[in-house]
Amino acid sequence: MRWFRFGSGRQQTGQDPARQQEIYRELLQRFGPHVPGRFTDQVDEAVTLLDGDDGILVAVIVLREFADAAFAATAGQGFQVDRRDYRWAWQSAGPRLRSPLAGGPGFALHPYVHVAAAVNATVFRAARLVKITDPRPVLAHILEILDLVTASWEYGRVVPDADTANLAEAMIVAARELRAAMSDAPPLPSGIREQMRRNNTVDVWDPAANRIVGGFNPGRTMREALLA
Repeated sequence: MRWFRFGSGRQQTGQDPARQQEIYRELLQRFGPHVPGRFTDQVDEAVTLLDGDDGILVAVIVLREFADAAFAATAGQGFQVDRRDYRWAWQSAGPRLRSPLAGGPGFALHPYVHVAAAVNATVFRAARLVKITDPRPVLAHILEILDLVTASWEYGRVVPDADTANLAEAMIVAARELRAAMSDAPPLPSGIREQMRRNNTVDVWDPAANRIVGGFNPGRTMREALLA
């Protein structure tokens, strides 16, 4: 298992790199697809683990690791990929490009459990996050994953299920909260701006019930959250 800059941040007081490693290990051991039950129930419990400054920094690490792994898995399929604008890759490759949210080698983190918990922790603790670490990379990673997900729906014929839609909606809220907490929020990336110009509603599928359970309009949701 790799460890990335545990304890790094703007304010070192009260941060414990050893405790961050413990939280990270516990997150992977206690939660994930190996645990029976709904992902959403696990996320609610996992968010409580990501409490305090050390928990927030673990959430930051989870988002960075997953964004890096998603980029590596996407680029490794033989298509040209720019992680600042995944829409371009999906438009070029279409359904030949596989979504890395399906997991596989190189993914220790589960998108609908570990990543979703990190995103929700960011939503709840954005004001504190911007004080203890640089929020710009965190925001970039969230928007990268969001762009990857929504572009796959539109150009890759990936069918969104309820877990993916919940993750996408949470990432939009997290981006809103982070930008609101930042004194100088950066411009939104081109892929996200392009999505915000669109008004397409996708059907959200429930594989367990084998039926459509709702609709989600990512462009409108982004506009309402990020342009307010």
